[in-house]
Amino acid sequence: MKNILRPALVLFFVLTLLTGVAYPLVVTGAAQLLFPNQAGGSLILQGGKPVGSDLIGQNFSDPKNFWGRPSATGPMPYNASASSGSNLGPLNPALTDAVKSRVEALKAVDPGNTAKVPVDLVTASASGLDPHISPAAARYQVARVAKARGIPADKVQSLVERQTETPLFGFLGEPRVNVLRLNLALQATR
Repeated sequence: MKNILRPALVLFFVLTLLTGVAYPLVVTGAAQLLFPNQAGGSLILQGGKPVGSDLIGQNFSDPKNFWGRPSATGPMPYNASASSGSNLGPLNPALTDAVKSRVEALKAVDPGNTAKVPVDLVTASASGLDPHISPAAARYQVARVAKARGIPADKVQSLVERQTETPLFGFLGEPRVNVLRLNLALQATR
């Protein structure tokens, strides 16, 4: 028994040190060295203080700000520790009711807007944390934001265009707008 137990324990401790200590330290160190922003959470800093992340949406509800996609996380929106979709199918009455109430909320805050509501403003993403909206969703909100802030709509539209990110390598993904970055740029214009 002793001949079997000793090599097994030695192997257990060696593998624990290699895979449980050395490997994570090497990978973490390499990530910090090669990709410091991403390894640090892709934080957005303003005045040296973090105001959010490029990767996690925030709950904006003031008409003066652009609104992001709804969050399916609970009990509070954009809760990164509860990342998940709602798992509601397209025929589920709960999803239909949620979309209708979101459309009504958008129409209530901007009754003069007769444009079709972009789908990403009334449906949550798969993670429930999506920080981006489509350029169409941003354009839908331009008049409301401009009116609430008392600035010309063309100035707000220009900000949307400047904040629109193109697909990776020009063809991977869709054009998108990071809502937090857009609202920070809007706040800086005054």
